[in-house]
Amino acid sequence: MTVLPDDGLSLAAEFPDATHDQWQSLVAAVLRKSGKDVPETAADDALATTLEDGLSVRPLYTARDTGGGAGTDAADPARGAGRGPLPGPGYPGFPPFVRGSRPVGGWDVRQQHRLPEPGRANEAVLADLENGVTSLWLAVGGAGVPVSGLAQALEGVYLDLAPVVLDAGRESDAAARELLRLYEERGVAREAARGNLGADPLGLAARTGGPVDPADAVELARLCHESHPGLRALTVDALPYHEAGASAAQELGASLATGVAYLRYLTGAGLSVEAACRQLEFRYAATADQFLTVAKLRVARRLWARVAEACGAGDAGGQLQHVVTSPVMMTRRDPYVNMLRVTIACLGAGVGGADAVTVLPFDHELGLPDAFARRIARNTSTILLEESHLGRVADPAGGSWYVERLTDELAHAAWEFFQELERAGGQEAALGSGLVGERLAATWEKRRRGLARRREPVTGVSEFPNLGEKPVHREPSAQPPRNEGGLPRVRRDEEYEALRARSDAHLAATGARPRVFLAALGPASAHTARLTFASNLFQAGGVEPVHDPVPVDAATVAEAFARSGADIACLCSGDALYEEQAEAVAAALKEAGASRVFLAGRPAEHAGVDEYVFAGCDAVAVLSSTLDRMGVAA
Repeated sequence: MTVLPDDGLSLAAEFPDATHDQWQSLVAAVLRKSGKDVPETAADDALATTLEDGLSVRPLYTARDTGGGAGTDAADPARGAGRGPLPGPGYPGFPPFVRGSRPVGGWDVRQQHRLPEPGRANEAVLADLENGVTSLWLAVGGAGVPVSGLAQALEGVYLDLAPVVLDAGRESDAAARELLRLYEERGVAREAARGNLGADPLGLAARTGGPVDPADAVELARLCHESHPGLRALTVDALPYHEAGASAAQELGASLATGVAYLRYLTGAGLSVEAACRQLEFRYAATADQFLTVAKLRVARRLWARVAEACGAGDAGGQLQHVVTSPVMMTRRDPYVNMLRVTIACLGAGVGGADAVTVLPFDHELGLPDAFARRIARNTSTILLEESHLGRVADPAGGSWYVERLTDELAHAAWEFFQELERAGGQEAALGSGLVGERLAATWEKRRRGLARRREPVTGVSEFPNLGEKPVHREPSAQPPRNEGGLPRVRRDEEYEALRARSDAHLAATGARPRVFLAALGPASAHTARLTFASNLFQAGGVEPVHDPVPVDAATVAEAFARSGADIACLCSGDALYEEQAEAVAAALKEAGASRVFLAGRPAEHAGVDEYVFAGCDAVAVLSSTLDRMGVAA
């Protein structure tokens, strides 16, 4: 037996260094085996993934992608231009705060509460605080507990220990003053009060289309600065933009422009820049794209530090971040899959350095969450903190060639959108002119087309739907105020949800869902892939697939189709068998009464085939027109 030398564990010392070109050659060989003939010099480009904001993700990153780890000032909006090479990414708690606004990791577990009855809200609040939640995010007013019920909702809560964050929309001033009254009534020392009063006049204008009136928010900020040093008065909420379809860069740019507008309001009222910065808390969305979430939070801190530096705020430029798992990614069908989405999003938020994280319950889009959903939501953070030990290391993604490159590229895209808003007169003017709405609508329309073509899959909705799932019912929740002129709220599942709702109504009215007969031609090795594809596609629109376990041909397909009870049919097989059998089988199906015959595969010339379904086709358009032809009411 050979004894390894004790050489300091240099386990790779005997292996030659590989080069990037050698790796590309291996990739090109793999691609050729799959039928893709690409030049070896472009192999990694062939596997690149395009993101929004002009970004792309390559399959491999190396040290050369970071220019030594930090790039140069000339290409760094967080540091300015022309100052020579940058040092490394620095340390948490120090400008430019890329690695975190705090010197250590971990986050505040913040649960959202939207119950309108103060008594029920109080029960839920106390249950959360007794089981791992460390701060509260309360919807007050029209979308939650009434202002007059705030005292009851917070009965039994140690207000000097549990920070409270308000979200009251048009009633923010009244809600804030009621909370301040409660602090005084319950003997909470002014310096012990923690949280955020939640004033966000620009966010309210974005949601409602109403006028911007910062007077109340400015007065609350003055009050907090003078007498409640642990309270912040304003929230820079980027969720209205995220929920209107903004890309990551647009969400960041809008938040920067909003933050700058608030600095102008507050300094104009007499606060110093440092004091004004300390009145702001920023709220961002975390999605199931964990790396983009990590980069987004790092970019947000980096760019806000640049803004604070330019304004003369110095070390006050550390950004306090409240991160919420994205409502846009949540689905109403197969809602339990949302547990997986929010877990990944929470992980991204934690790794990205969020100060507080709200995990939305899996049934958020169905109405008011039940106790089980709230328990799973709060335990998601608990597991990541206590069992996965995610908070023990600050900025664990720091130094990753991929994350550092993505951070830098996203910073440039976000800074560009921020500058566009500033050139338009600032966030208030950009909202009023419609510029923000136009930019976000264009971004969402492009993404909507990708969703319709299933290029962005939604598990349980556009991919692997379950028509037999039992619906989850929840008590309806009140919606935040919204006027016709406000930004829209979009959801990834909305077009598929409309199709499924039509199918549900048809089932309720007739006792059966619309059906499609899948005609499997040839052996399983020939038809399984496309049969699975077609089954998933039609189920995404609420059309129930039916097929015989035994493959059919022109002689047997008529009888099988008659047994299926379907009105339409889809051929499923390989290209070779299509050439041999497709036209004869399609003719037999038409003779048997099929009103429309589809073929799963790329468009070709097959007599009797009315329409082709294939990867990348507009599934929403196909399914909508199919339901129309089948008489399924819209």
